[in-house]
Amino acid sequence: MSRFNLEILLGTVLIALTSIVLIVYGLNEEDRMAQAGLEHQAQAIEVGANLFETNCTGCHGSKGEGIPGLCPPLNDRNFFEGRMKEVGWAGSLEDYIISSVSSGRVVSTRPDQYAGQGRPAMPAWSDEFGGPLRPDQIQDLAQFILNWESTATGEVVIEALPTPTQSPEDLNDPVARGQQVFLSRGCTGCHAMEGLSTATIGPNLTKIGTVAATRVPAQSAEEYIRESILNPSAHVVEGYLDNLMPKNFGDLIPATELDDLVTYLLDQQ
Repeated sequence: MSRFNLEILLGTVLIALTSIVLIVYGLNEEDRMAQAGLEHQAQAIEVGANLFETNCTGCHGSKGEGIPGLCPPLNDRNFFEGRMKEVGWAGSLEDYIISSVSSGRVVSTRPDQYAGQGRPAMPAWSDEFGGPLRPDQIQDLAQFILNWESTATGEVVIEALPTPTQSPEDLNDPVARGQQVFLSRGCTGCHAMEGLSTATIGPNLTKIGTVAATRVPAQSAEEYIRESILNPSAHVVEGYLDNLMPKNFGDLIPATELDDLVTYLLDQQ
């Protein structure tokens, strides 16, 4: 066989082998892509779980069970089967989650059950709206929440917010009234307070009456606390993010409630 004919034969064999490899690869491509998709989704859920633990558990509970009077459950059958119909959402549940997390919610859709009447029910979390999270992080959060669908039963044990008993004397005590403001205005969703909350989204306020006096030179504890409520970006504590607390909170809370809240926080020594 001449060299020319040998080269033709080898070329034909190589082409045939290449074709066989491509055919086999192509036949398995659908399975490979499906597997790659599952791996990508698993990674997104893992990242979303960490983001949820850091940013969402203070309001929605560590297992998405919600906190009565503050935030609704997400690990709940109604959330997956009835929520979009309740709010009239025409898109997918994933889009609804991403939209709600990104831009927040101005008012509660269920003010009789959850906080948010007359004030922002949920802050915007997307950096496009001044929040701390990128769009890809919010998508990962959505994947983590959607992962509850197969097991959501609505039977998660819910721990209610502690509500101290109000006596007639409490009504005349600005500290007791301020504690009620702290609870009813959802402060426990972000701030830890001994005996009331273990949230970690915002600074721990257990001893804020003492700590506030040391924050800014020549500024009293009362001035510091009041300014932090009226202008949350004025004093961002190291290790915590800005733009999580509504900047118009001072405009939405009545002056009498604000005074009682400041008095209560000053009493935390």
